[in-house]
Amino acid sequence: MEEVYSQIANLGFPIAVSVYLLVRIEGKLNKLTESITELSKAIASIK
Repeated sequence: MEEVYSQIANLGFPIAVSVYLLVRIEGKLNKLTESITELSKAIASIK
């Protein structure tokens, strides 16, 4: 049973941190994509 707990601690924590970071980064990437799209439209309207 201790081995199971050890495996959960060694694998579960990094997986949880990775998922958390991916979820946070995804939202920021969506906002960045929207900003780039707006910027390209603004540049196109200037020309």
